[in-house]
Amino acid sequence: MREVIKTEKAPAAVGPYSQAVKVPCGTVVFLSGVIPLDPETMKIVGESAAEQCEQIMKNMTEVLAASGVDLTKVVKTTIFLADMDDFAAVNEVYASHFGADPPARSTVQVARLPLDVKVEIEAVAFL
Repeated sequence: MREVIKTEKAPAAVGPYSQAVKVPCGTVVFLSGVIPLDPETMKIVGESAAEQCEQIMKNMTEVLAASGVDLTKVVKTTIFLADMDDFAAVNEVYASHFGADPPARSTVQVARLPLDVKVEIEAVAFL
C-alpha cells in the first residue's frame, strides 16, 4: 500500500495529484512537481525565476519534512523551466540549498507550466 503525503505547510495541489507519495516498502518518496505558491494564500511568490525557485525550495523542504526526510535525502530532481535563459539564476538558488553533493538532475525547457510560473521542480528522495 502506498502512503499519500499531505501537509498544509506547503501549497495544496492545484490539480488531481498528491504533494508526495511514499512507496509501499517505505524507502522512497516521490514529490510531485512543486511550483512557487505561498501555502497560505495559494498565490505565486516571486517575479523572477530565482525568486520562484527560492519559494519552490521552501515548499519542497516542507513536503519532505512531512515525509520524514530533508533535502539531504533527495537523490534525483527534474527542473522544468519556461525559459532556458533562466538556467544560471535557478542554478544559483538550487546550489545554495543542495551544497557540495547535489542530487542527480535533469533540466528541461517546456512550452508552459501550471499557472504560468517560470519554474517547477519534482524530486525523488529516500527514507
